[in-house]
Amino acid sequence: MRDKTKGERRAKYLVASEALRTILATTDEFVARQPDFPINVGLYTFSGEVTRVVPVKRYNRAELETALAALGRPNGGTAIGDAMDVAREDLYKAGTFRKYILVVTDGANTDGREPEEVAREIAERSEGAVRQYFIAFDIDKERFAFLKEVNGDVLGASNGLALAASLDSIY
Repeated sequence: MRDKTKGERRAKYLVASEALRTILATTDEFVARQPDFPINVGLYTFSGEVTRVVPVKRYNRAELETALAALGRPNGGTAIGDAMDVAREDLYKAGTFRKYILVVTDGANTDGREPEEVAREIAERSEGAVRQYFIAFDIDKERFAFLKEVNGDVLGASNGLALAASLDSIY
């Protein structure tokens, strides 16, 4: 995520952060229309190891904006599977009704458990109740084709516009 992608002057992690801020605006619109509907959100990084930047809890835009602004430049490996496992655990602890895991990544898993193994485990344990989405940012989305078999999906995004569109289509 430190590298630039085609058509962008900024690093991918900055493009991704901007796209996630757009999703926060969309979440605000939903909350305004349905203020009594509980929305829980978490934010995790998985550069070598998993960091609970904001654990899954009641949606708070200001907290998420502050957390996104404070994220530094990625360093090290990519622990996709481990991040999925931590997010799944937190989804259940938070009592989230509809459960979704969204992973934005530009690479292969290099640390920890394999994403396919974790995705299959999540699907089995939840009896398919957890929807799993990946956005393959500037990499071949076929790397995560296994998601189709576990109540999930993978979308490709070659640049910032495509990333925003993919996030919007999932949301």
